[in-house]
Amino acid sequence: MANWTVESKRMLGQVLSADTWLPTEMPEYAQGFMYMLGSLTASSFVVLCLSGILLAMKGPASWTANEAMRFVAATHFWSVQAFFFFMMLHLWRVFFTGAWRGGRGMTWLLGAVAFLIAIPTAFTGFLINGDLYSEWNAVQAKDGLNAMGLGWVNLTNGGQMMGMHIVVLPLTLTVVIGLHITLVRMKSVVPPYPDLNSAPSEGGAES
Repeated sequence: MANWTVESKRMLGQVLSADTWLPTEMPEYAQGFMYMLGSLTASSFVVLCLSGILLAMKGPASWTANEAMRFVAATHFWSVQAFFFFMMLHLWRVFFTGAWRGGRGMTWLLGAVAFLIAIPTAFTGFLINGDLYSEWNAVQAKDGLNAMGLGWVNLTNGGQMMGMHIVVLPLTLTVVIGLHITLVRMKSVVPPYPDLNSAPSEGGAES
């Protein structure tokens, strides 16, 4: 059994290596558009976080009375749409290309967990809008949680939902996405399935 300090030192050296984060060459198969979906998802998440920080600094109702904050709120809203759009395409791509192959199971699992965390993160954002639509959603969803025995989650508590939306869930999602990207950089993206049609025949080359 390998010494855990040696293994930790090896992994830390790989994570902090410039070759891991700034590669000079990329595999040919990773240069297609379908392999850019992960980067587009991460880029949308960055815009989402920056616009969310501005909204949190000004307060949840600032966008209703300020044109500049209305633009920030619109940017936040559409970055959410882009984030989920690119994430869904990315999940379909990695599923059909078998992204868990080659010891990449944890990478794939972290991506799936990030998607599951993103759902309540977006939903709690709708709940703190303060309009009739958000109030109706909060009441209906609370009834559903009560029916499942999860009534301790008070969706009608604006302060609790704001804390979940701007602190707990985003920080958790950031950590999971960060670990996911780190493993992608360490193990690279999964290569395509081998082309079975190009396999040599059993009889060898014809004369």
